[in-house]
Amino acid sequence: MEQLADAPGTPMSSRWIEAHGRQSTIITAIFARAGFEPIAPPVIQPADLFLDLIGEDLRARTYVFTDPDGAELCLRPDLTIPATRLYLDRFGETGRPARFSYNGVVFRYQRGGGTLARPREFSQAGIESFAPDNPAQAEAEILALSAESIRAAGLRAFTFRVGDLGIFNALLDAIDMPERWRAQLSHHFWQHAAFRRQLQKLMKPEEFGRALAEPLFQAIEAARRGTIRHGDAVVALEQHLERQGLVVAGTRTLDEIAWQLEGLAADLKSPPLDPRAALLLDAYIKLATPARAAPDAIRALLKGTTIDIEPALARFEERLRLCAQEGIDMADAPFSGGFGRQFEYYTGFVFEILSPLLGEEEPLAGGGRYDRLVEAIGAPSPVTAVGSAIHTDRLLLAVRGGRP
Repeated sequence: MEQLADAPGTPMSSRWIEAHGRQSTIITAIFARAGFEPIAPPVIQPADLFLDLIGEDLRARTYVFTDPDGAELCLRPDLTIPATRLYLDRFGETGRPARFSYNGVVFRYQRGGGTLARPREFSQAGIESFAPDNPAQAEAEILALSAESIRAAGLRAFTFRVGDLGIFNALLDAIDMPERWRAQLSHHFWQHAAFRRQLQKLMKPEEFGRALAEPLFQAIEAARRGTIRHGDAVVALEQHLERQGLVVAGTRTLDEIAWQLEGLAADLKSPPLDPRAALLLDAYIKLATPARAAPDAIRALLKGTTIDIEPALARFEERLRLCAQEGIDMADAPFSGGFGRQFEYYTGFVFEILSPLLGEEEPLAGGGRYDRLVEAIGAPSPVTAVGSAIHTDRLLLAVRGGRP
């Protein structure tokens, strides 16, 4: 938490520190009673994991540095990946169930130094369930524990919003397209304007990319045939960029760009995406309805097609039922087909808990299902995982009516 003056009216005043400490004690006690083991992952983490897995938005807001040995490190921007690394170290080979809780500081760049509701340094209290026996039940339990913690901290007025990347992924899998197109659309899911641009490109792939990449395609194709090395294609790309007066900036290397161009060359030879499929995906991303109505609304979108994603829809309906059993009525919670939170590691059900005082841009808590993260970090096979984190500074601000 940022060091501000020790005076009333600032987040680091003595009264704020005491209130935050009491709140943390309440929340961590709830997690402990539910059987979650407290952990304290290191603040400093390997940067490559976060930069590869958290998504474009948070990647740009992660504090990255290089130590004297040349290792690229970062200040953790969230605690799910550190908790997952700990699970992998302990149980990754066996895939046995584990339940962790944490209460620690995370760091994210905020333009202009941040605000009370969006600081650069803040606390998260969270829970993560790995390899649960009943994943749907674990989702409902974790959502219920998050809501219970927020109530116990003193906030009564809050709402939910939900989404389900499992439905989106089922829809992608059911539509005929090259696997690389599924990966591209999944990558752009979190940025809706980019997602729609990608749909336009896939409907007319021959019209995109040639102006920039035409001089490179022969070299790239030769590399694919084995008549020149992949490295020569990289050189060709570098020379082309120099002729165009362009420089490589950001996190993508010339080698990564060359591989992407090879994929683009393959795209140009593929049949275009069926416009009906593109319209369906776009309609799903735009879908907004109460959660109880979401399955039937999606079925209506699919009417007249041969696409069958009933198992994914049934899982969503079962989740609502399990949440109700846990005392959380999600029937009227807003569902959005395009809602996936900011983290690209999510693969299924996602949720946020909102305060009317702070609004949708400043959620109090959020979480969901991430079944591929443990494997992405190094496990030999996928491990089902569900988690949630509470932004405790933001929660205290909401409890105090927006006053520090």
